[in-house]
Amino acid sequence: MGGRLGRVIHRILPLLCGAALLCAGGLTPTPEAHAFCGFYVGGADKKLFNNATLVVLMRDGTRTVLSMQNNYQGPPESFALVVPVPVVLQKENVKTLPPEVFDHIDQLAAPRLVEYWEQDPCAPQHDSRTESKGRGRVAAAAPQAAPGGGDYGVKIEAQFTVGEYEIVILSAEDSTGLDRWLKDSGYKIPEGAEPLLRPYVQNGSKFFVAKVDVTKVKMDKGMAMLSPLRFHYDSETFSLPVRLGLANSSGTQDLLVHILSRGQRYEVANYKNVTIPTNIDIDETSKDKFGAFYAALFDRTLEENMDSDKRPPVVTEYAWDAGTCDPCPGPPLNPADIATLGGDALPGADDKTPAWSRYRGFVVTRLHARYTKDQVGEDLVFKAAEPITGGREMFSQAGASRESKLETGASKGSINNFQGRYAIRHPWTGPVACATPRRGIWGGPPAGATNTTGVKAARDLAFAPRGGVELAALVKHDVPEIRLKAKAPTEERPGAAPTGLAEVSTGCGCGLAGSADDGVSRGAIAALLAAALGIFMRRSQRRSSGRGYETQDNQSKEVS
Repeated sequence: MGGRLGRVIHRILPLLCGAALLCAGGLTPTPEAHAFCGFYVGGADKKLFNNATLVVLMRDGTRTVLSMQNNYQGPPESFALVVPVPVVLQKENVKTLPPEVFDHIDQLAAPRLVEYWEQDPCAPQHDSRTESKGRGRVAAAAPQAAPGGGDYGVKIEAQFTVGEYEIVILSAEDSTGLDRWLKDSGYKIPEGAEPLLRPYVQNGSKFFVAKVDVTKVKMDKGMAMLSPLRFHYDSETFSLPVRLGLANSSGTQDLLVHILSRGQRYEVANYKNVTIPTNIDIDETSKDKFGAFYAALFDRTLEENMDSDKRPPVVTEYAWDAGTCDPCPGPPLNPADIATLGGDALPGADDKTPAWSRYRGFVVTRLHARYTKDQVGEDLVFKAAEPITGGREMFSQAGASRESKLETGASKGSINNFQGRYAIRHPWTGPVACATPRRGIWGGPPAGATNTTGVKAARDLAFAPRGGVELAALVKHDVPEIRLKAKAPTEERPGAAPTGLAEVSTGCGCGLAGSADDGVSRGAIAALLAAALGIFMRRSQRRSSGRGYETQDNQSKEVS
């Protein structure tokens, strides 16, 4: 019976995890300040800075949907956003989005911190073996009326209003003419912008210019909290313009790109790709400075992986089905989120297929770049990539010894199941009163535990404190991918081959191993599990006695 019991538990736990996900949607997103991948031009002779960019791209065939979360840090006069685009956009190609959808996808794909507690080494075990798998309103300085473009070699291809944005689509014969047109229209071009405009003009790009009246937007700590913008177009090349944003760089810029595509992961084609080191056990003191720890880990990853031209790599931090997560720092994306981020603009979006079917199977790829002005020579070009796995509570078993080792790094797989995941582990401190204790079985906190984190996401990484963090003192074991030696390594993480109920619970990561912060009642899950086990036991007893039962009117009748 032990073998059957283990198999039943293995089957019902995924269902319980699914229930946990449905209950976990009450997390409050942390407000973030992100910026734009073009540059700012403003009506005041001030420096405007762009230090972080959050972008969501959707790709299907030749269709690209580009969504951007914007902020503005600078003088509160009217300003504009300038972004190169491959084609002339019309009003129906452009819309504004609710900012919450950016918080949602950023939190879902962010690097995460989890806590595990070693379970009682003498708890009853089973014989079966199971694999774990303030609204600041100020008078706007109205820009001068835009002059005719003919004398500048500039043509106004389209002009329309969307939300708080007054949008003009421009084409230009040369970059100096475009530079002069913007200046004579009342905008001060950032110093050094003309050479950055030049390659876009030469390859025939158009320019999306969106002016904003700051009296219509909320100001928060000197930043205009603008409505995110989304536009779509068709192009054979799947790329993202980043060079133009260097005009507003005050030093180092962070770029977070989330790519949504049906069943497909992406990476860059023209820069070095690396995956973030994952499944690292860290010291408990990292709990209150997880952002600073991760920033130090990320920076070390860049330093150790510079290419031959001293350009930093682009780091993959997440590649996972958009509709699932494990462990979850927040709910996964639902069909409405997929539609908002561009699913409704993809080919075939107007067909009669239900949304739940049309918008399933999307993979979220999160790419993170951090660079200075002299480290970016070309825009990011993306290419399809093979699925990868890593960063899960998965153990590989070593021979007949039943020893197991937690997976590390990234490896090729049949599906995308990769994430940046870091763990604080609390060894068992209670009595060990049995002859054959089994160590290394990890799960949720003991009854009455306090100060548990649940699943914690690393957010606002562009603004995370840097310096003052000694990585070697915080990691519990060596990280060979970045040549990091732990200062005081602990014994290798124990991990008996996952067997029985206690160990299966560690594989889920969204119910039994959670805390009160997971948004799921551990008691409710235990009750569901107990009910399922009760059904199993009753059926087992009936099979052993050679009798069957049928149910009628909620009463059981014995059948010969």
